[in-house]
Amino acid sequence: MARRCELTGKAVQAGNNVSHAKNRTRRRFLPNLCDVHLMSDALGRSFAFRVSAAALRSVEHRGGLDGFLKKARDAELSGKALKVKKEITKKSEAAA
Repeated sequence: MARRCELTGKAVQAGNNVSHAKNRTRRRFLPNLCDVHLMSDALGRSFAFRVSAAALRSVEHRGGLDGFLKKARDAELSGKALKVKKEITKKSEAAA
């Protein structure tokens, strides 16, 4: 399982531990990933995602999963999130 946020694409970054003597050793910065179930208002059901804590705040800020996916770029989303986005857009076009 990749350490990548399914909604924002946030992934592992690399850097250095720097000691007081300025010795540098490589380290990894891991994203804060959470397993969550997000509810889609348009589809009336929930979906399981592995999301970063920052993405979870962004979802709440944009008014839920539907609002977030409408504004999200396709390049950032995982395959599962893209399928959900297509279902939501199809449902909203049918309703309009």
